[in-house]
Amino acid sequence: MLRMSLYRDEKAATLQEEDEQKMAVMRKAFQMFDTTKSGFIDTLKISTILNTMGQLFDDADLNAIIAENDPEGSGKVNFDGFCRIAGRFLEEEDAEAMQEELKEAFRLYDREGNGYITTATLKEILAALDDKLTSADLDGIIAEIDTDGSGTVDFDEFMEMMTGE
Repeated sequence: MLRMSLYRDEKAATLQEEDEQKMAVMRKAFQMFDTTKSGFIDTLKISTILNTMGQLFDDADLNAIIAENDPEGSGKVNFDGFCRIAGRFLEEEDAEAMQEELKEAFRLYDREGNGYITTATLKEILAALDDKLTSADLDGIIAEIDTDGSGTVDFDEFMEMMTGE
């Protein structure tokens, strides 16, 4: 369990760095549209900002989320409110994108289409993802994942291992 925890800790550090980068992008976008430097932007500008950030969204969803973050209907949100709004769309896309990437990676290694990969193949994947993992680390991770000793890992087990969910 310790080896898997260390692996997840490294993944968490990477995710934190990515979150900081997203926050910097959101702050820059917010500041660009806060032309009066009041610390607030018009809620009408949020769709433009999200488009600028390359985000796709449904107008009805966006309006509902804006309403949650502007309960008085002032037509303005501060940076925190903007982050809560934009973050909903960024998280959705990230989770979906990660699942698709992992599904594609799994499919590439499940060449016969059996719905599983061998633990030997999984070791190769993990070693390629993190060259700091020792053979003992890899064996420990495999032992945690392949609890039934079948020598195989299905997609759900693979997803759980990669995302911790």
